[in-house]
Amino acid sequence: MRFRGLDLNLLATFAALMEERSVSRAATRLNLSQPAVSAALARLRSYFGDELLVLEGRRMFPTALAETLLEPVVAVLRSIDGIVDSSATFDPASARRTFRIAASDYVMMVLIRPLAEQLGGEAPGLRLSLELPSERAALRLDEGKIDLMVIPEEFASQRHPLDLAFEDSHVVVGARDHPALAGPISREDFCALEHVAVMVGTDVPAAFADRQLEQLGVSRRVGVTVPSFAAVPWMLAGTERIGLMHARLATLMAASLPITTSPIPFDFPLMREVLQYHRARGGDPGLAWLRGQLLAVARREVG
Repeated sequence: MRFRGLDLNLLATFAALMEERSVSRAATRLNLSQPAVSAALARLRSYFGDELLVLEGRRMFPTALAETLLEPVVAVLRSIDGIVDSSATFDPASARRTFRIAASDYVMMVLIRPLAEQLGGEAPGLRLSLELPSERAALRLDEGKIDLMVIPEEFASQRHPLDLAFEDSHVVVGARDHPALAGPISREDFCALEHVAVMVGTDVPAAFADRQLEQLGVSRRVGVTVPSFAAVPWMLAGTERIGLMHARLATLMAASLPITTSPIPFDFPLMREVLQYHRARGGDPGLAWLRGQLLAVARREVG
């Protein structure tokens, strides 16, 4: 198909070349031969009257015009994907597809784990590819490379739609024999005791709990930082450290680990977890099915 003399198939080649910066890697990604991709690049150069990508050593570098073209080209391709997805049908029993989801280990345990258990019987050809939330994951959602992010509402983008999945409270956790947790913990003990805190990766904002504490003007002594919510209980046994955990995750882990919980000794807001997806994917029947399944699991398991 041509538009104003441009073969629109060349746009996908251009986007692949801009991301891969290599004719051979772009050819592999597009399932084309290297000569075919080289010929497509030559046609693009002729149409735009610009080199677009210049080979230096073993890597290709974009020209200023190529950098300018990238965003609108990606937007066009994403819109086309949305049109194609909207016209497609989706049968989970026969579909073969991988859904890419960014979610914390907490969400993986309380929400996605129950979904994964039922997929084998209901949708054997579906696969879940999971990664942790990050600034890079948010960019990948913008680029259409992630299907769904499950994140606290306050971290959601204003550019894309979302569904409220569930709400959860937070509790104080510590070793089962912790003297300060024999009854409700006091605010003084909460601030005086050493804490285990969570920092997932290096390019993400502070966890929901830390941001709320900051807004409330409550400081805590952080002695240990761990990269996942599920790691917190393992740092508590045999110590007088405490931590903050999502109530549902704490209940789940207390069934197999020697930890106990106590209410936070001051008002603390509920956390609202949302499903966020690209605005161009609202008509994707497969993604709509996945969102519906996750919301059903949330109502059944954590709602």
